[in-house]
Amino acid sequence: MDEVKIIEIKKSVFADNEQDADALRKELKGKGIYLLNLMSSPGSGKTTTLIGTINRIKDKIRVAVMEADIDSNVDAVKIKEATGIQSIQLHTGGMCHLDAEMTRQGLASLMLADTDLVILENVGNLVCPAEFDTGAVRNAMILSVPEGDDKPLKYPLMFSVCDLVLVNKTDVLPYFDFNLEKCRENVRMRNPMAQVIPICAKTGEGLDVFADWLLQEVKAWKNS
Repeated sequence: MDEVKIIEIKKSVFADNEQDADALRKELKGKGIYLLNLMSSPGSGKTTTLIGTINRIKDKIRVAVMEADIDSNVDAVKIKEATGIQSIQLHTGGMCHLDAEMTRQGLASLMLADTDLVILENVGNLVCPAEFDTGAVRNAMILSVPEGDDKPLKYPLMFSVCDLVLVNKTDVLPYFDFNLEKCRENVRMRNPMAQVIPICAKTGEGLDVFADWLLQEVKAWKNS
């Protein structure tokens, strides 16, 4: 019997996406636009975090947001009503992630000439989004206290690809078995270069630090 040929489709898809992502980054660099890819589990507080942070920086730089979900426009409406900035909703058609081409399609709907920073709120998922380069300058993720400090051990790729980890919902630390220092150790185990910022989107704790990080990142990107 002839040997069955095995085609590594997944590898090919990833390779093509990486090329697309690199091309997109170069295009955005030429336009002076910084793209941040923000990931997390559902319910970690991405949208609330963005609202508080955007309201701290929108008078200093021009910001736009792309909200990615399988369906609905709930988050995009929340962002627009709470901040007044450009906000669009991306429907993934059932896909649990965004890739570079999908990101490009979303960017085409924004007024990029009036934008310094685009924040992509990726689909809520700790697995698939980490596998695909969106063309962003940096990857960031939110880990909420109720999820546990062991998540970097269980989802290694997500924490390996992220440059920034926001630990959200610090107001409930007394009620959960969550050790912040242990979390930092677990993050460093996956990515020694990743920065960890404790925040509480509800109270605003730590959002000034995140806002300053974004402002410095955008400035450095434009000047590099």
